[in-house]
This record gives sequence, structure tokens and C-alpha cells, in this order.
Amino acid sequence: MTNIRIGNGYDIHQLKDDLPFIIGGVKIKYHKGIVAHSDGDVLLHAITDALLGAAALGDIGHFFPDTDPKFKNINSAIILHKVCDKLKKLSFNIINVDATIVLEKPKLAPHINSIKKSVASLLNIPLDHTNIKATTSETMGFVGRGEGIICYASVLIEKT
Repeated sequence: MTNIRIGNGYDIHQLKDDLPFIIGGVKIKYHKGIVAHSDGDVLLHAITDALLGAAALGDIGHFFPDTDPKFKNINSAIILHKVCDKLKKLSFNIINVDATIVLEKPKLAPHINSIKKSVASLLNIPLDHTNIKATTSETMGFVGRGEGIICYASVLIEKT
């Protein structure tokens, strides 16, 4: 009998001028960046939360609180790597990931392949088990005004 579990994750951040804009470990040139305690990589944060949820381990804030100065400006790939190590120790394998990034600008279409390759590499899963999508909010709300970014992620894991 296999033990397959699904998890979902969500992250949201403000965008402000003159900050780094990093998505899925890929730095994108844009005049705005993501406001955060860490590097603000909403995609990796959402995937991390999805993995923790699938393994019933809680959430990213439990392990990496934004009130702890040691996590200030931490690279989100390090956070994801630590969570993947936790799952591996519990005998979980990642089967696939599917994520949706919601923002008006910058357009991510030219970067999706690089982001997808980065995420697949970070998760150590095949490229064809990694799906990254981007959409807009059709100019509505804070995302539509260019004030923020949202990401949703789902993962499937299996206990071996």
C-alpha cells in the first residue's frame, strides 16, 4: 500500500521599488522587488508550505519565523532544502509540483522555463514533474495595481 499525500501552499508579499525580484531561485531584472524578511521568493515559500502541509509538519513560519533575526535575508532555496531534508528523513519522495504565480508585471513568460528548471533542480525531481504558471489579476486589487504578488502551490508526495 502506498501512502500518497497532497499539500497546498500560499504566499503573498508587497512589491516596492529598488528591491531584488527573485522567483523560484531566479533573479529577474525589474524596477520593483519583493518586500520580505527573507529574500521574498514567493514561489519557493509556497512550495515549502505545500511540502510541509503534505507531510503534516505545520508551516514555514513554524520552522523559519520572520521574527528571528537569523533568518533575515535568508535565501529561500536554503529554506526549501532544509524542508526537503526533513521529508527525506521521514521517507517522503516528491512526486510533482504545480504552482501559479499571480502578478501584473513583470511578465514572467520569458522566464518560466528558467524558473521551472530551477525549481525542478532544487526539488531534485524531473522537469516534466514540475509545472509553473503565471497569470494576472486583470488589473484588479492590490496585485492589479502592481503593489503585490501572490503564489499558490500544490505538491504530491509519497511515503516509501
